[in-house]
Amino acid sequence: MPPEAARAAAPRVVSSLDSRIEAATGHDIDTLWADRDRGVLDAAHAGLIDRHRELVDAERGVTFYRTLLNRLSSGEYPVESALFMRIRRTGDQLERAADDRDRATHRVHEALELLETATRRQTGGEHTALSTADQAALLAIADGAKLYEHLLTSRRSVATASGIRITHADLQRLQRAGLVEVDTGRPIHAGQTVTLTDGGRAALAARRSRTTPTVTPVSRPGVWPAGPASGADARKAR
Repeated sequence: MPPEAARAAAPRVVSSLDSRIEAATGHDIDTLWADRDRGVLDAAHAGLIDRHRELVDAERGVTFYRTLLNRLSSGEYPVESALFMRIRRTGDQLERAADDRDRATHRVHEALELLETATRRQTGGEHTALSTADQAALLAIADGAKLYEHLLTSRRSVATASGIRITHADLQRLQRAGLVEVDTGRPIHAGQTVTLTDGGRAALAARRSRTTPTVTPVSRPGVWPAGPASGADARKAR
C-alpha cells in the first residue's frame, strides 16, 4: 500500500502541537495535510507539515510500544524468562520511540517559530484596531481561561472564569494576531491555560485608554477647591 493510502486508512494521531499549528496557519490539520499532498502549500507551510507528519509517526510509535508493554504486563502471558526478555526489549524500544518523538517535537517547534515570527511581522499593527468583541474576549481571558476539547464531539472552546465562552475560531484569530497564547504542555482534555501575551496586554491597555472618557469634576458651592461661580452666585457674593 502506498504511504499516502496508508495514511488515509489509518486514523491520524493527535499531537500536542496540533492546536498551535492550527492557530499559526489558520487551517485545521486535516486540511493542511490534504493541501500538502496536493502540492499547494508554500515552502514554509510544507516544511512545517512534513515535520508534523514525522511527529505524528513518532507519536504512533510511542503509543504502539506503550500498549505492547501494558499487554505484556497484564497477566495474559505466563511469567517466565521469555516474558522478562520481551518486557526488557519492549522497554528499550519504547525508550527509543520516545527519543524519536522528542526530536520530532523539537523540529516542529523550530518550524513553527519561523512561521509565527513571519506572521507577527505581517500582522504587527492589527492590535491597534481592537474591536469591542475582542476587548471583551481579552478581558475575560485576563481573568483566567482554559481551552477544552469535548470528548465526544471534539469541538474546542475556551471557558473563562467570568463564564464567557470563546469559540475556537476566535481564539485562533487572537493567536494569529499575537494577542494570546495557549500552554500546550498539558492535555487539552484536562484544559490548556490561555493567557495574554505582552502584545495582548498592550493592545487591551491602549483600547481601554482610548475608550475611557475624561470626566471633569463638577465643583459644588462651598466645597474646596471652589469652581467658577455662576452669574447668580457671583451677584450674591457681591
